[in-house]
Amino acid sequence: MTGQLALFPEDRPDGLQYAAEFVSPLLERELIGRISALPLQPFQFGVFEGKRRVASFGFRYDYTLQRLQPAEPIPDWLRPLIEKVEAYGGPPTQIAQVLCTEYEVGVGIGWHRDKRHFDRIFGLSMGSACKFRFRRAVGEKWQRYTLEAAPRSLYMMSGESREAWEHSIPPVEAKRYSITFRTMADRKS
Repeated sequence: MTGQLALFPEDRPDGLQYAAEFVSPLLERELIGRISALPLQPFQFGVFEGKRRVASFGFRYDYTLQRLQPAEPIPDWLRPLIEKVEAYGGPPTQIAQVLCTEYEVGVGIGWHRDKRHFDRIFGLSMGSACKFRFRRAVGEKWQRYTLEAAPRSLYMMSGESREAWEHSIPPVEAKRYSITFRTMADRKS
């Protein structure tokens, strides 16, 4: 397991920010109710189907076509929350894509980077805590960092944390919901 050893395990990736208690417990319950009422579908990546269930708004990435496709418009009930996320991100943050996700007990997400079409990534964690893991190759070893994402917290990935690090979530121990907010990259897709 020499390739799995951590180098500098306490170093938070540059560009990773975290805000505890970003929303109130009351708003968290309301948002979970809204997400639960959505027509959530298993996450599709090509011919494979993930165990988490999702609903995309604004845009969705089509793994078969390997490009962004239009999705349902962002619902009005998300607008006040988007304004709060955009204020947290500062000017000129403009959220263009939203992904609502439901993780049942035992479901996680493997190592990945969000698609290059997106720039900054914000994630609101709800329902239960999760370990939000980061890794990047340093020679033949991995540099690792784990963010303990508490319910109602928001993280933001930009810069190196977004471009040089992969992230994953191990299987959750209790039902979890998340709302991912993405800004668009300047490059053309």
